[in-house]
Amino acid sequence: MPTRPLFPTMFYDAAIDAPDLLADLHDSCLSLAAGDAAGRRWSRENGYRGYTSYASLDDLPLRDPAFADLKRHLDRHVAAFARDVGMDLAGKRLRLDSLWVNVMKSGGTHSGHLHPHSTVSGTFYVAVPPGSGALKLEDPRLPMMMAAPQRDGTFVYMKPHPGTVFLWESWLRHEVMPSAAKDARISISFNYRW
Repeated sequence: MPTRPLFPTMFYDAAIDAPDLLADLHDSCLSLAAGDAAGRRWSRENGYRGYTSYASLDDLPLRDPAFADLKRHLDRHVAAFARDVGMDLAGKRLRLDSLWVNVMKSGGTHSGHLHPHSTVSGTFYVAVPPGSGALKLEDPRLPMMMAAPQRDGTFVYMKPHPGTVFLWESWLRHEVMPSAAKDARISISFNYRW
């Protein structure tokens, strides 16, 4: 065949099968949302429908054993993803740089963005009620397509389940679609750097 793919964009979709951890994280996330006044204020001031610890807490794996346990799981998944995409880490490992909680209410969304200064980014899903918004991924070539016609696969929508971990390289533009769920969607997002 004369046409072949070059420079694929890799995406990691796995499950962490740990029901007790999922339950502990659920309780911890809701406890943070109730007790983190700075995070609630930041969310309100920045139009975030719900709660995020993004701008208020940066030590969750030290603060709570459930997050430390999650970090151990994530470390293994991120190492596997780095191998799968062929990253030459020169004998080093990617290290967790930031980790934050998201409790998104109905109508909540997160517009298109990427994660500068990071290598691998991802999200672990704790609660995904029916109607939760999917993760929308954008073809990274889109800004350079100029006069190209529309094509299939320009946007891909990934629907998570509780226990799902998604990983991607941090330069990949993504967004969270609006939630129509009656209950909050709870997730934990993170960045790893080299």
